[in-house]
Amino acid sequence: MTDLSNVADSDLRGIRDVDVDDVLAYVHAELKRLPDYTELYKRYLRQRWNVYDLDFSQDVIDWRERMTHEERDAFVGISAGFHHGERQVEVELPVFMLGGSEESKIYMSSQIEDEARHTVFFDRFYREVVGMPGDSIQDVLDASYQHVSETFVGPFGLLAYQADELRKDPENPAARVRYGTTYFLWIEGVLALTVMKITLTYCRQRGLLPGYYTGFTATCRDEARHVQFGMRFLRDSVQEDPRLLLQIHETLRTILALNNAASRRVDLYSLGWAPEEIRRLMIRQLTMKLDDVGIDLPPDLREQVARIEPELAGG
Repeated sequence: MTDLSNVADSDLRGIRDVDVDDVLAYVHAELKRLPDYTELYKRYLRQRWNVYDLDFSQDVIDWRERMTHEERDAFVGISAGFHHGERQVEVELPVFMLGGSEESKIYMSSQIEDEARHTVFFDRFYREVVGMPGDSIQDVLDASYQHVSETFVGPFGLLAYQADELRKDPENPAARVRYGTTYFLWIEGVLALTVMKITLTYCRQRGLLPGYYTGFTATCRDEARHVQFGMRFLRDSVQEDPRLLLQIHETLRTILALNNAASRRVDLYSLGWAPEEIRRLMIRQLTMKLDDVGIDLPPDLREQVARIEPELAGG
């Protein structure tokens, strides 16, 4: 087994030297075992980082002098959905936290803090490096919203609807599984990790944006805890009530139908990624998680997965 202690134990200074592929391996390393909620909370205490310790001074130079217009447009386009997604789950995860065990609630408190930190990370990047206008976090969110595509709006719109369901009945197991499938499996497990792989690989190969690379790599490590929590929740839910597997299937059918509904495309060739490479990456992210925790898909869903649209964002 690959030694991933450099991922697990690095501080913010050390994580700048970690390869994104090692972080993605760290996400998947324990999906078959799946640590319990208390262990994940202990990891949060060891791994949390200060977003205000990041230095974006070199990023400003890289953005203005070393990146092309096409690279900047693609970078903002693919990252904008992440920016808004962090903010949305920061304010909606407390609804999911209302249900479940006390251990899960304690862990979830740490993830909410993670999401707030990630929101501030993107606010700093868009404000200090990209130069988007605004005096408040909401101002910057408003400025970046024009870059968010349907492939992000669709899943997050569905998530908002599912959060409203949970507000009415936080302990409803079917509603919790539907929310968990959309958020933990698709948004975090597929969309987020794919954006991380694309942007962080670009930064590392080109030697650009060290502040962004450091902060987003630390964010990716946080996602390991989030995805492992979510996959444990889905696995345990199905083991307790096998009928809930149908809720996962139906939610995925909806998500994958929304995935095809995009009128705007962004050219990611400028970041070194062809559409077919992104398609394979997204399919791998989804199927690895399902296979590792023993969640099977019927033939029609497997066909939908094979038709995943690779375009992640548009501007």
